[in-house]
Amino acid sequence: MAPSDNISGGTKGISLHEFNNRIKRLLNDRSVQNCWIVADLSDVAIRGGHCYLELVEKNAAGATVAKVRGIIWAGRVQYVRSKFLAVTGQDLKSGLKVMVEASVNYHEQYGLSVIISDIDPSYTIGDMERLRREILARLKAEGVIDMNRQLPLPHVVQRIAVISAAGAAGYGDFINQLHNNTRGLQFYTCLFPATMQGASTSPSIIAALERVADHAHLFDCVVIIRGGGSTSDLNSFDDYNLAANVAQFPLPVIVGIGHERDVTVLDYVAAIRVKTPTAAAEWLINRGTEALDYIDRITACIADTTRQYLNAAEQQLAFYSGNIPIIVTGRLESNRMRLSHLVQMIPAATGGRISTATERLHALSAAIRQAQMQAILREKLKLKALHDKIEILSPQNTLKRGYSITTVNGHAVSDTASLKPGDKLLTRLANGSVESKVSEIKTETT
Repeated sequence: MAPSDNISGGTKGISLHEFNNRIKRLLNDRSVQNCWIVADLSDVAIRGGHCYLELVEKNAAGATVAKVRGIIWAGRVQYVRSKFLAVTGQDLKSGLKVMVEASVNYHEQYGLSVIISDIDPSYTIGDMERLRREILARLKAEGVIDMNRQLPLPHVVQRIAVISAAGAAGYGDFINQLHNNTRGLQFYTCLFPATMQGASTSPSIIAALERVADHAHLFDCVVIIRGGGSTSDLNSFDDYNLAANVAQFPLPVIVGIGHERDVTVLDYVAAIRVKTPTAAAEWLINRGTEALDYIDRITACIADTTRQYLNAAEQQLAFYSGNIPIIVTGRLESNRMRLSHLVQMIPAATGGRISTATERLHALSAAIRQAQMQAILREKLKLKALHDKIEILSPQNTLKRGYSITTVNGHAVSDTASLKPGDKLLTRLANGSVESKVSEIKTETT
């Protein structure tokens, strides 16, 4: 400050415009004009024909160490974009690492910015994109990249663990959208607070996931949400440890981070990826609405089917009600005629059967008498034969044929061994008997 700026007893100030002019004069040094700068692109946007962006530099730990606003004026935008697209096959976008020719510019009203006049297309992939690809390749090689996407989601997702920053606008939008849905769907949410920006983002979200895992049986899914911000603010979500935890988490994870244009590693490993926190709420509401609509369709189908069955049953009942008397009368008349016919046939049928049975009975009686006479005759013949045999074999006839019967003490003698000298014998003949006494026994041997 010039000596004349300070006056004893008081301070003489300069205008802000003058102060900014002094800064502008200092920045006119040639060392900050037409420099080739290597940096990451962030927040690339075309407005009014100009391209507005941020140039970002990060250290090895992934933390942002430098950031400056950049502008490609409308007169150079077409040239720079066409040149970059022709070589790389893609347009300028956030996350690319580029080398640009830039000059510093300081405006009294809009402050410091960097005017980009050219670009070197050989720097096509920024450090953020390279890191993201390396993380995804590692997760794929470890076989975990698709694990969370393969988890089944309930048809109705109602119990939701929310990981977000307490009091954040994105969390508020999510809760307001979810609980004030027009269908009146009921959701039960529990916030697990976490840091959603800066170096502590990854460990903070991992800690929240661990707390959710301790009570996993209480929830249907996890929602990780963060509102919009600059793309460089979302770099913390491109973290291997965080992505590995989400990929292997036992509950389906829904991710709604940033704006529609923002993409992080978590978007590739989570079960569901939506654009914003409110989009996450809309997805949950739509899923519940689909389930409710399905129930409504099933209910309507059941009601319609029931009505059809009732109508058919009523028609059938009316048919039977009208036809039952006719059917019964017809059946009664038919059975009456049949009974009359049977009554008329009974005498003839009975007479014939009785006559046949009588004839059969007479035949059986004659056959029985014949069989009886034959049986009696046979028995008479047998009896006569036995009588003749008895006559022939009777003792009297035997004696008449010259035989005799000798007994001792009333017992017939058939063996000399039963006799002894002195025994009295009685010998019976056909015309009388003779008594004798044993004086000598002679035994003949054969």
